[in-house]
Amino acid sequence: MNAEILAVGSELLLGQILNTNAQYLSKQLAELGIDVYVHTVVGDNEKRLTESLELAANRADLVILTGGLGPTKDDLTKETAATFCGRSLVHDEDALHSIESYFEKRNRQMTPNNRKQALVIEGSTVLKNHTGMAPGMYVESEKCKLVLMPGPPRELQPMFELELKPLLLDGSGTAITSRVLRYFGIGESQLETDLEDLIDAQTNPTIAPLAGNGEVKLRLTVKHSDEAEAERLLDETEAAIQKRVGEFFYGYGEIGLMEQLSIQLKEAKLTLSAAESFTGGLFTSGLTSYKGASSIFVGGISAYSSDVKEDILQVSNETIKQSGVVSESCANEMASSVQKMFKSNIGVSFTGVAGPDPQEGKEPGTVFIGISGPDSNVTVHPLQLSGSRQAIRERAVKYCCFYLLNELKRWHATT
Repeated sequence: MNAEILAVGSELLLGQILNTNAQYLSKQLAELGIDVYVHTVVGDNEKRLTESLELAANRADLVILTGGLGPTKDDLTKETAATFCGRSLVHDEDALHSIESYFEKRNRQMTPNNRKQALVIEGSTVLKNHTGMAPGMYVESEKCKLVLMPGPPRELQPMFELELKPLLLDGSGTAITSRVLRYFGIGESQLETDLEDLIDAQTNPTIAPLAGNGEVKLRLTVKHSDEAEAERLLDETEAAIQKRVGEFFYGYGEIGLMEQLSIQLKEAKLTLSAAESFTGGLFTSGLTSYKGASSIFVGGISAYSSDVKEDILQVSNETIKQSGVVSESCANEMASSVQKMFKSNIGVSFTGVAGPDPQEGKEPGTVFIGISGPDSNVTVHPLQLSGSRQAIRERAVKYCCFYLLNELKRWHATT
């Protein structure tokens, strides 16, 4: 099955709100093995909505409309969809009772136009709205399968999970299971090239690369009636993938680099301190945003100036004069010093040029990340990053998390 998402609302076209529903629905449908080929946004106009519906029905098995189910005159999605299907609108008594109860409990007068929200397309399967008033609808017509859902995400998301998702599963007993693998330090194009033959040959499980925020994810989706066999197929596919790109792998699911680092540090019962120059506390802020950070993070210093590096972090004057503050030597001494200063198991350091201008003859994106481990041995990772000032800072923090996760594996293996 393939699907098209048709968002209705002039406020979307005017840029007054973001179309987060399309993102949410695409992600959920992908996990069900339903391909979304087109996203469309149309304003509150009956003629244009009808034209969009005609186009969508000609190229998709499933068309999901979001928005335009409210009580006002410009909410015309259900009226237009009913005409498109050649059906009438009727009141759903359960929905009407729920709307009337809402106003009664709040001692408010229900205006007549609120009855409109209880209208549904005749013959449709009504999707209960668990957090709002207007119900959704699932309609199987001669033209396509049509779904109408409310626009507010707080209403749409529970409706999808509790009402629509069970309808979309085919009832044959075939379960759909997904596994997300997360990678860093390799681009989407390179990952896809390295796995091209596996992706081209995919049948069950399927392999879908997903890029975003400097990372790459692979979603493996399998359909099988036997749970154990589904897991075996996923394990087999994952093993083939990791054999090629396992060096860039760091975790599963929706847990990003920084959160994964936080989890691993807690499990290893290791503490960390940080000395940050050009990142200005970005790493510290990220790590301490997770619950229980006090058990792993001891303290940090934002050492922007050379004087602070020399006077507080005890970076030698000779290092600063000979190598500069943007150097491997400086990163080495910063990591070692902050580890000793805070008596932490691990010390990390950041020094570099965020830009836009060069510093010490070094181009923007020149970065050195130091890691002083539990054995007090220091490793410095040089990088040459690109992008805006903020992008360089953010990518440096991500690289540090990735390096630390790899070091944690190595330290664990040697103990």
